[in-house]
Amino acid sequence: MNDPSLSGNETEKMAEAADRKFRKELSAGITSLALLSVLNHADEPMYGYQIAKLMEEDEKQTIPLIKHGVLYPVLRSLEGNGLLTSLVEPSVSGPPRRYYDITDKGRDAFRRWIEIWKRTSRLIDRILGGVPDDKTD
Repeated sequence: MNDPSLSGNETEKMAEAADRKFRKELSAGITSLALLSVLNHADEPMYGYQIAKLMEEDEKQTIPLIKHGVLYPVLRSLEGNGLLTSLVEPSVSGPPRRYYDITDKGRDAFRRWIEIWKRTSRLIDRILGGVPDDKTD
């Protein structure tokens, strides 16, 4: 990105675009894993907004790791693959709500994906040489 023909503003915009692309690609698999985790630990089926609220980022973050609009397509995809089931129920306070529950197949996938995540994160930490802890002010 050190192209001398680009202005500082253009270089910054390119860096921001690259960051957005990296976050989007990283988020794709993490969202599925996180959704399965939330539903695996839930005592009862949950609707999308409940799940989204549980997955919100710390208020200090300006860019959420997982955006609410991404959850619904991923929930539908997980359901389409038999990892979740859903049931639409009427709501007294608004439109009907779709409640999601994890299936046995989803629990099996969750266990496998956790192992994949652990192996991948160990590899990335090793390659990066460890990531220093964030320091808070």
